[in-house]
Amino acid sequence: MKLPNIIKNNLLLKMTSLNTVVIGIRLVISFFIRGLISRELGEIAFRRMGDIRSLIQIATSFGQLGIFNGIVKYVSEYKDDKAKLQQLFSTAFVFFTIGTVGTSLAFLVFAPQVNAWLMKEGDYVFYIRLIGSVVPFIALSRVFLGVINGLSAYKRFSKIDLLTYLVSAALQVILLIQFRLEGILIAIICTPIIQFFTILFAGRKILFEYIDLKKIAWKLPFGNALFVFTIMSFVSTVLLNTVDIRIRGDITASISEEKAGIWTAMTDLSKNYMVFANALFTLYIIPKFAAIYSGEAFFKEVKNIYKTLLPIFGAGMLLVYFLRGFYVDIMHPGFDGLKELFKWQLLGDFIRLAAMILAHQFLAKKLVRNFVFTELLSLGLFYAFAKLLSAKYGVEGVVMGHLVRYIIYFIVVAFLVYRYFRKQGNMVKPTAT
Repeated sequence: MKLPNIIKNNLLLKMTSLNTVVIGIRLVISFFIRGLISRELGEIAFRRMGDIRSLIQIATSFGQLGIFNGIVKYVSEYKDDKAKLQQLFSTAFVFFTIGTVGTSLAFLVFAPQVNAWLMKEGDYVFYIRLIGSVVPFIALSRVFLGVINGLSAYKRFSKIDLLTYLVSAALQVILLIQFRLEGILIAIICTPIIQFFTILFAGRKILFEYIDLKKIAWKLPFGNALFVFTIMSFVSTVLLNTVDIRIRGDITASISEEKAGIWTAMTDLSKNYMVFANALFTLYIIPKFAAIYSGEAFFKEVKNIYKTLLPIFGAGMLLVYFLRGFYVDIMHPGFDGLKELFKWQLLGDFIRLAAMILAHQFLAKKLVRNFVFTELLSLGLFYAFAKLLSAKYGVEGVVMGHLVRYIIYFIVVAFLVYRYFRKQGNMVKPTAT
């Protein structure tokens, strides 16, 4: 009898409970599709799918110049100030136009060069050009989702997320049956188009309540404020996915493409359950941290988040670990060595969640140097440990590197956040951007 009241009176628990249902449905569907791909196409398909998803993430960052988190932050701060919001959306329109035109042209015209620069193995020229053609849908979707997240409209976000996933999953199955590997890659690339129209269908009312298209102007009143997020997005998204592509290439070259596919299968599962946390970062944590201006209030909120999320996340990870044998046998038969990766990946992801909660203070308060330093440190550590440990332990060494990287990352982030509040003391809320 008490649980519903607890959930009802706690916004984070309400978001978590709804998000758990959505992620549960996603995982069930994902297991079915992953099992079908494993049986029909084998390990190599996962390696190719991983590369395509990484390319889409790179295009996402460049296409809207990385302003997603900036929109979340400023919509949450100025949701009652229509004049400020109009200035924000005018600036976002300029960023979107520049990013979309530049990224689309780069992917369409220079696809062979992009392929040669990023890929050690494989010809992705056709898919790079296809990604270039969907960049406008990717960028607009991110701008619209930034508004929805900034308003903490978690029910609307969950509806959009679930509808997008259901339609995308159906398309993946149809194209997989019809066109095999090429079909599944095309379906992945088409997902942003599905998301765009889903947002218009399910979120248009809330969007156009805040965005007045008639008043959009070619001006940059929030230019400096949003450009900060462009820099941070480049580091966290573009470099991260570039490193992922490089590691897959290294595994392919030094071990085998099948082992690169096994590692990608592990990281794909990780990304599926990490969606649970990622949604909360933008729906709850960034807006919440953006409105906190004292160390005491910040650490009180972090304690509340840890008490709410970490036990749920930890219990879910334990369940995944104990069911790993069943999961691999059913979903990935023949993926030799995948079971051994779970312990390292799950431990690393648990520490990663705890660290990322703290690190979102860097985004909420635009602490660019701290953010860039910790992201570069994280990526550098991962690449170095992955190469070092994979030479001795094979593909298992890559996920061991994942764990070591996040232990160090957590320590550094915790120190920097503590140092920030020790220097600032009680902060005064700023009145202008």
